[in-house]
Amino acid sequence: MLLVSAAPTVLPSSLAPAALADFLTAPTRFLFFTGKGGVGKTSLACATAVALSDRGRQVLLVSTDPASNLDEVLGTPLGNQPTPIPAVPGLAALNIDPEGAARAYREKLVGPYRDKLPAAVVRGMEEQLSGACTMEIAAFDEFSRLLGQPEATAAFDHVIFDTAPTGHTLRLMKLPTAWKGFLDASTTGNSCLGPLAGLAQQRGVYDRAVAALADGDRTTLVLVSRAQKAALHEAERTSGELAAIGIRNQRLIVNGVFHATSADDPVAAALERRGADAVRAAQNFLQRLPVTEVPLRPHNLLGIPALRQLWSGGEARASAATTAAPALPPLASLATLVDDLARAGHGVIMTMGKGGVGKTTVAAAIAIEIARRGLPVHLSTTDPAAHVAAAAGEIEGLVVGRIDPQAETKAYVDQVMATAGRNLDANGRAMLEEDLRSPCTEEIAVFRAFARTVAEGRGAFVVLDTAPTGHTLLLLDATEAYHREVAKRASDMPDEVVQLLPRLRDRAFTHVLIVTLPEATPVHEAAALQRDLRRAQIEPYAWVINQSFAGSGSRDPLLVARAANELPYIREVVEKCATRTVRIPWVTDEPVGPEKLRQFFPSPPPPSP
Repeated sequence: MLLVSAAPTVLPSSLAPAALADFLTAPTRFLFFTGKGGVGKTSLACATAVALSDRGRQVLLVSTDPASNLDEVLGTPLGNQPTPIPAVPGLAALNIDPEGAARAYREKLVGPYRDKLPAAVVRGMEEQLSGACTMEIAAFDEFSRLLGQPEATAAFDHVIFDTAPTGHTLRLMKLPTAWKGFLDASTTGNSCLGPLAGLAQQRGVYDRAVAALADGDRTTLVLVSRAQKAALHEAERTSGELAAIGIRNQRLIVNGVFHATSADDPVAAALERRGADAVRAAQNFLQRLPVTEVPLRPHNLLGIPALRQLWSGGEARASAATTAAPALPPLASLATLVDDLARAGHGVIMTMGKGGVGKTTVAAAIAIEIARRGLPVHLSTTDPAAHVAAAAGEIEGLVVGRIDPQAETKAYVDQVMATAGRNLDANGRAMLEEDLRSPCTEEIAVFRAFARTVAEGRGAFVVLDTAPTGHTLLLLDATEAYHREVAKRASDMPDEVVQLLPRLRDRAFTHVLIVTLPEATPVHEAAALQRDLRRAQIEPYAWVINQSFAGSGSRDPLLVARAANELPYIREVVEKCATRTVRIPWVTDEPVGPEKLRQFFPSPPPPSP
């Protein structure tokens, strides 16, 4: 069941009869689903792909997210080539695997030289192409091929992109213009990636990709949001930024809209009120785009039958007979966790996990509570789509910052030109300036800023609200690669860079908190994140299960059903994943700002140690 409206003023209390969204009536060839992490992009992209295939169309579904979960939602193992989905004739899907794409990209550039150049030179080329930036460029190379090379998708009527969380998506979407501009400006054919021949050969593909993105007759951008202030604000910001680079055929889906069945249930009434307040605050934005409303559902959208029900309106409400409140296993509170973290007096606390699980909220709550104990705290983020300042507000002893990619890149370029470029002649300086115009320079600059921020944990608390999982893993990969390079020439590097990886691995100095929701995809993605962290010799300190309806006391059938569906995933975390588990219940007021975050801490904080 859904409502389609071009200019709503407030979402209605009852939903219209079931129907296909109007953008599926005459869909464009390319459909992009994007938005803040955790808003339901993958579910909606999958449901749309299934709906179009069921209407006889040939559809290719592509994930550009480094932390894709298409496999789990579709119930089919996927790779980097189109894989038919057995239960849906006409549908194929693939994941753009950044690591696999990077390997293929490196081989495409280095392979021709293996028998022509000394082995040491070839190894040097491979090292140049081993960073996180190369991984992103390689993934973009695949993305552009699907978008700008017609023969690559000639067998399909529609190509649907399930894009990564917003910060990554914005970088991905801007890369066609950035790389086209860089290639146009390049005169030497070199960059921090090494020879640009591989990129130059793709110039025509990149040009066609840019043209396809900006062509409203071929491409539709579907912004996905929840009825939440932060998610709608992020959708509005994304809409403006993508319109500025020419992507103007846009529409909005407000997903997971909840309407209470009874006004005397305080939890249900509060959830409905929070959604209505968020929509009311975003009226100006909502009036600019066609809007589709999708109701909150009692179950996770996993498997083809559930995906088919989304657009058909099936099972939009839970059975009224579902009224038994589930029993919860005993779990620690966030207050107890902060008690233990504060005892050290300093160090680094990092929140990590899938986009949309509440990492920013948890980081802000912890930082504020430590500051209330009289301890100095620096709360910062590496997320390109940062909301940490709004979540934390202002409080004595708390410094709120952000690793700003643009500012860090400018500072890094200025430093390199003032040092490495100081004694160069005019031609040498021009070549260096050209090299630094590469988008890869940003990755290096952000990495150095991250190392500086972690180093502050020697004398105070640093709470890092990290980016969604895929971007975070790229950052940690860069840390590992950078550390190997630093070991060769440590004297050339700042001490904070040299010490970064040992500090991240020091369990007494760095406490990694894996934040998740009590749902299938966030828990399973968090488990994969933990495996990756352990391979990097970084051991998580605790898991935090956020926004749990279990134990809320609600009698609303839909919320009771959701609470019951949480229990298997809570037990999975406790029994199979975490050495320590914290549960944060769903709270009636949106936890933004110091006073609202106090909902997580019912008692006054103890005195500082």
